[in-house]
Order: sequence, then structure tokens, then C-alpha cells
Amino acid sequence: MANKMSGSLNHAMIDGPKGREAQEYANRFGQPGFQDITRAYIDQNYAGYTEENQETWRTLYDRQMAYLADHASNVYLSGARSIKLVRDHIPYLEGPKSVNTFLMPLTGWQSKAVPGYLPAKAFFACLARREFPTTIVIRPKESIDYLPEPDIFHDIFGHVPLHADPTFADFLQTYGKAALTTDDPVHTERLARLFWFTVEFGLIREGGKLKLYGSGLISSPGESKHALTAPGVDRRPFDLETVCSTSFEIDHYQPILYVLDSFEQLRDAMDTYANRILSGNARRAVA
Repeated sequence: MANKMSGSLNHAMIDGPKGREAQEYANRFGQPGFQDITRAYIDQNYAGYTEENQETWRTLYDRQMAYLADHASNVYLSGARSIKLVRDHIPYLEGPKSVNTFLMPLTGWQSKAVPGYLPAKAFFACLARREFPTTIVIRPKESIDYLPEPDIFHDIFGHVPLHADPTFADFLQTYGKAALTTDDPVHTERLARLFWFTVEFGLIREGGKLKLYGSGLISSPGESKHALTAPGVDRRPFDLETVCSTSFEIDHYQPILYVLDSFEQLRDAMDTYANRILSGNARRAVA
């Protein structure tokens, strides 16, 4: 989920009046008069990127793609090609050469620039619309190897290629709708764990080999290798109930990872869980 980075070199891109207004709207989303999530979106302000920002993108792209060519999910790699993910500059979110131009015809998903951290309900509202809230700033060079908060490399390079896959795209929208409709803190916590262990830190078995697909793994030079090779990592078969019962910590490499057999397995498990949530909401409404 998008977070503002105080250490970003181009922080001014998101701190102007429009950025502050959009962030305030996002913070109050769901309250009376604050029901239009598009009011939380901003322009990318592409001219604000410095040459150092562009160099950071190219360095990260080259380092990761060299490893991911053999170790990322084929679905991810195919998606990266489909959205014309480029190495020579930070991707555009709008315009004829933007990732959205190529993504929209495939699954109807879009990436939307946001000014910073979105509270949970605002984030879920975006996903329910097939819109991914995208951080537009990029990490400083001194934090190139690891950054606990998302940046545009994490969001566009890490997340968006999977949005080109119809099965994963359906899963993510269903996830957003279910999370948006529940106010049960138990479900909210379980859904947060599901997101963490799949969308952010998921592994999948393809052709008998473990592959990366979670954006936290895809976009991290250190953790991508750690996830597949470190002997101390507990790589467990995916089971929705087990995943939703597993707690996580965000400030170190993950000691537990879950392995999918297919993205259909993830979509079908999410459909079942979403129906449980919606059925529970309906029973409460009748009562």
C-alpha cells in the first residue's frame, strides 16, 4: 500500500497544494461527503523527476531484470512485456506511451498516482474499481537496495505487470471489494495477511521450479534472492486459512513464504472467502 517517503529526493512532487488536498480527501474517505475515491488521485508531474531519479530507475531495472529473467513467474514476465515496461526511463502513467495505455485493453486495470499513504478503506476502494494507487516518487540512491516503504519502482515494476493477467486481475478486484465491504476487524486482519503473503511476498511453482511473483520480492534486489535461496526460509504450500492465520513483520526479510500452485488457486480461494464475507454482511443486515 502506498506510503509517503520522507527521504525521497523529489518529495516536492507530492507536497504541493494539490497533493495535500488529495491526501486529506484520502484520509477522510468513507465519511459523509467523502465517497469519490478519484478525488485522492493526482497528476504524475513527470517533469519533477531528476536525472538522478532516472538513473536510480535504470540501475534497479537492470539489476532486477537480470535476475528475474530466470527466477520470476512467467506470468509476471509476460505482463512486463505486455505493458511495455521500459528500462531507460521512469514509466509514464498517462499518455500514448504510458503503462496504462497498454494495460487497459488487457484487463481494464489502471495505475493512478497518489500523494502518499492511503488508509485501508481508500486503498480497497481503488482496487474494487480496478485502479491501483501508485506512489510516484522513487527511492534515493543511498536506499537503492532496500526500502521498507513502496516507491514507483515497487509499485510499477513490482505490482503492475501482474495486473495484465486476467486471473490475477480478477483476484485483486475481488479482494478489494471484499475488504471494502467488511468492517469486521477479524476479517480486516485476515485480509491484510492474505495481501502480504500473496500480492507482496508470494511464490509460485511453475514447471517444477519456485518462481517469484510478489511485488515485495520482485522489486527488492536483496529479498528476491533471499526468498529463493536462503536455507532458513520456511516455504509453505498455499492454504488460505493457514495464510490468514499467519502474522508477519515488515522490518526484515521474511522468514515464512507461501507457494501457489497456480494463480487460479489464488483466485478461487479469494472468491470463496469473498462470498463468506458478503454472506455474513447480508445476514447482519437482515438481523
